[in-house]
Amino acid sequence: MDATAVRDRAADLPRDPGVYLFYEDDSVRYVGKAVDLRARVRSYADPRSDRIRRMVDRADRIDVAVTDTETQALLLEANLIKRHQPRYNVRLKDDKSYPLVQLTAHDAPRIEVTRDPDEGATVFGPFTDKGRVETIVKALRETYGLRGCSDHKYRGRDRPCLDYEMGLCSAPCTGEIDAEAYAEDVRAAVRFFEGETGVLADPLRREMEAAAQAQSFERAANLRDRLETVESFHGTGGDAVASPADERTVDVLGAVVEGDRATVARLHSERGQLVDRSRHRLDAPEGEDRAGALLAAFVPQYYADRELPDAILCSERPDDDEVLAWLESEGVAVRVPGAGREAKLVDLALKNARRRTGGDDAAARLADELGLDTPPERIEGFDVSHAGGKAVVGSNVCFVDGSAEKSAYRRKKLTERNDDYANMRELVRWRAARAVDGTDDRPDPDLLLIDGGDGQLAAARDALGETGWDVPTIALAKAEERVITPDGVHDWPADASHLHLLQRVRDEAHRFAVQYHGAVRDEVSTALDEVPGVGPETRRRLLRRFGSVENVREASVADLRDVEGVGEKTADALARRL
Repeated sequence: MDATAVRDRAADLPRDPGVYLFYEDDSVRYVGKAVDLRARVRSYADPRSDRIRRMVDRADRIDVAVTDTETQALLLEANLIKRHQPRYNVRLKDDKSYPLVQLTAHDAPRIEVTRDPDEGATVFGPFTDKGRVETIVKALRETYGLRGCSDHKYRGRDRPCLDYEMGLCSAPCTGEIDAEAYAEDVRAAVRFFEGETGVLADPLRREMEAAAQAQSFERAANLRDRLETVESFHGTGGDAVASPADERTVDVLGAVVEGDRATVARLHSERGQLVDRSRHRLDAPEGEDRAGALLAAFVPQYYADRELPDAILCSERPDDDEVLAWLESEGVAVRVPGAGREAKLVDLALKNARRRTGGDDAAARLADELGLDTPPERIEGFDVSHAGGKAVVGSNVCFVDGSAEKSAYRRKKLTERNDDYANMRELVRWRAARAVDGTDDRPDPDLLLIDGGDGQLAAARDALGETGWDVPTIALAKAEERVITPDGVHDWPADASHLHLLQRVRDEAHRFAVQYHGAVRDEVSTALDEVPGVGPETRRRLLRRFGSVENVREASVADLRDVEGVGEKTADALARRL
């Protein structure tokens, strides 16, 4: 688009806050927020940098979304960046988004909290605190009886469900309320989200006062807490900032740009003790090398699905006044310390941001050895664990830049059978199908690593072929530490860094699978439960000792007596009953 086209488009826009999107061939290339959409979009007629100039030149249209407040624009911008991953935005490489509330387009609309609204739904948000939104939705359902059930549960009913009995729904499904009365209740919910707090606060206050008069003090207290949430929902969240003495949780953010690599390290402190640390890669557009700008992009995206701390210490002040205003409205103190203990924490975060885990060099070498186009930043490992075909489970772990990303771990109970190949095929097919249909909330990996040999690799590749998920897949056999690929076998030196990277992923997948198998095995009811004198703890000891009920059945009375907690009578009972 040239300058004239940008000015012409801007002239048609309102002066309201909102979000604007630059498109190229129906793909979103840039997302921005504005206090005044007309003025902000007009400014792109004279771009402020070469990067933005290139973006505008390539764009063929501009779209906008108007919001009620600047904060909504800030949060919507973060959601859209997450969804579209535009080339010219700073992007955090995960996929969380802020929650929304939708009233569906059904004849009897359903209300629910979602991150992926239905087509045609009336949508409010995004919001920063999912717990607070869920409290509001529950209060609306109790007050106005709006349904929250799925279409499957709604259709074909001949009597109301449990929600009706609990006072959460007025049961439009069975005609307990007529269509017009239900529509009026829906309009009341819409009015609340549009800013009419009294629609919900007034009936809650009356109910609270009635409960207090009836001396139902516990219910009155619950209603009071809910009323406080409702009355503060449309507010700023308070101007007060917690004092350092009250800051129980503190995040320390250090941002570093090295060449084409941008990293933010986060340290998390609770009650003065460091309890967690993480590193995050960002896609920074060419020419964007200011740490303040990176932090301004990182903060709203990272905290999209996470609880905000009481304070954030930064290596540089986030370069966005709206981000800072939002944090202040949420009661989060933002500081750039210059000296003392806090400054040392920021220095530590910067060291973490600059440090190399070994994953980068190892990943580059791995790409060379395997013939991959780029080093695999995200590797997922898979393993299966069971005991003779019982308590069969699968693990799916994730490493990013050579480090475990435990929030991306998944596990699954599998069909009970003593077939390692079929079990691996089922596990990988489950992951692949979720990726293909968009129900898995994680980015696609760059490489899959299977714990096993030729058979397990073939089973995994069969699953990928069935689902159409195209991800490079290899296996690592334990016995000889050989890497198996579709093209052959690699026998790398024992001290090779790229082999060590795969071993860490493989061993973690194995550990996670065995841990889950133990939990599932100990939970299941077995024939041991029918034996007098065998309680849950004794059952766990027997299974740990012998591995399965079948092995317990074959054990001698003398071997059974060797197990702690199994006396003579219990051992005899086990021998007789099993």
